[in-house]
Amino acid sequence: MNIKLQTKRASARKGEKGSALVYILIAIALLAALTVSFMEPSSQQTSSQNTFKTAVALQGQVDMIRSAIQECVLSYPQGDITIDNTVSGTDPGARKNYPIKPNSTHFTGADVGPTTDPLVSEIRCSGDQNGADPNDHDMIFGGSSGKFMQPPPDLFDPWQYYNGTDGIYFWTETDKTDAFILSALAKLDDNFSECEADVIDASGGAIDLDSAATAQTQCPDGHVCFRVRMITNEPAAEYNGDTDSDEAGCT
Repeated sequence: MNIKLQTKRASARKGEKGSALVYILIAIALLAALTVSFMEPSSQQTSSQNTFKTAVALQGQVDMIRSAIQECVLSYPQGDITIDNTVSGTDPGARKNYPIKPNSTHFTGADVGPTTDPLVSEIRCSGDQNGADPNDHDMIFGGSSGKFMQPPPDLFDPWQYYNGTDGIYFWTETDKTDAFILSALAKLDDNFSECEADVIDASGGAIDLDSAATAQTQCPDGHVCFRVRMITNEPAAEYNGDTDSDEAGCT
């Protein structure tokens, strides 16, 4: 009897050990499955967060730029009548009551001369003179105005500005290839009406943004640009269209 009882107990212990091993293997398999399932959504979630963050940051700067320019126009509706916007002038086709490009030769001799690039952060309020000469326009962004242009969102270059034959618009660009960038720009574009904003993919070569093919008004080779229009002069305006062709009707 004792031998039989000992044999049964030994068998039971072996069974318990076997069952425990099975449970351990099951637990390992479940842990591996959970690890994989958590890793994939985490990557997707990070991309989604970057898309949302970038779109919100760009939208905030668009709103600030437009508001600052419109405030200037409302404050000085006459602008600077000395601006030469003739075909052969310093600013062909420009609207005199809007800021002209800060690198315009109109500012030669002004207290703050022409800049190198047409950056939004350097635009000046046309008609708001801070000196004796009419071309001494006051800066829109800076300490004297109390409005400060924040740095562009991560991965993007500073906003640039155009006031000419095609109308008035501003744009930013990036040469980064992060997967979420195009998604962010597509999401941002959906916040605007058709023909008001466009996403320009210049990965295959530089694309002119204005009809005059101005060297400083391009989406450079290998970049993606996002442009917002304030005023469009038809039929001169150059429409490059979006990659999703949702602005095919713009002319």
